[in-house]
This record gives sequence, C-alpha cells and structure tokens, in this order.
Amino acid sequence: MKKVLFILSELIDTDIDWIVSIGTRQAILPNTVLIQEGQPVNTLYILLEGELSVSTGALGGREIARLGQGEIVGEMSFVDSRPPSATVKAAQASQVFAIPQTDLAEKLDRDVGFASRFYRAMAMFLSNRLRSTVGQLGDAGEPSSEANDVNQTAQTRLALLLKRLKEK
Repeated sequence: MKKVLFILSELIDTDIDWIVSIGTRQAILPNTVLIQEGQPVNTLYILLEGELSVSTGALGGREIARLGQGEIVGEMSFVDSRPPSATVKAAQASQVFAIPQTDLAEKLDRDVGFASRFYRAMAMFLSNRLRSTVGQLGDAGEPSSEANDVNQTAQTRLALLLKRLKEK
C-alpha cells in the first residue's frame, strides 16, 4: 500500500489544509536527485505523478525500488534524524509535493493532536511494511478488513489533498 494512504487515513481535514498551505508542488526533471544517500534531508516529498528510482551505494548504486504515485520519501530521515541510506531520483518527469521538514517539525511540536495522528500513521506504515516483509517469507494471506477500511478512508483523503492542491 502506498505510504501516503497510511498518513491520509489518520489525518483530519484541517491537517490536510495545513499541509497544503505550507507545501509546494514541484515539477521534477528526469534524473534529478531529490535525496542523496548520506546527505541531510530537509524536505518530505509526496510523489503526485511520475516515477522515482531508489538506489543504494551498499549495492554499488544498483536500483532497489521504483516508486509511483502516492509514495512518500524522506520520512525515515525525518523520523530518526539520520542521513538517508539510499538515493532517490526522478526516473522520469515527475510532480512532487514538497513539505519543508522544519515546518513539519514545528507543527508536530506545537500541535499534539496532529503529532498523534501523524506518528500513528507512521507506526501503521512501518508495521505494515514489516508484516509484508515477513509475509514474503511465507503465505501472506488476504488483506484484513481493517486494511481495506484504511485504504478506503485514505483514498478519500488523497482525493481531497489533490483537489486542494489544484485550488492552491
């Protein structure tokens, strides 16, 4: 499941309004590096259109993932304050929504409700990713009805976010 769906399933309308107000939509040319392995990250990105390539020096710069619409990048370095362990660049012309990490950190410090919703969403995402990884080792089974509910709520929130970005 796309990372943004976990985030949006937990946020409320005023949270989305705030995110839209502080972020910017950016056109990214092919091969533009958004995040450089080992270098500090100051922006959280939501991929709106296009495709991003993730690679790591630990594997000789080999691509380890392709990310599509709705993926978020820069969140791990934001959460643990460590430099990124991978490089993320545009695999094709793309559109991202850029959220300055300083603004996000300030909002999390002063708005306990937002912080609670944001970090709960991050925990849900990380839990889901771990379950998926473990599931690849055996039979993953069918998605739970709870996961389907999160997906439906998140799809509604994603549509709202995209609508508000167009109005901005």
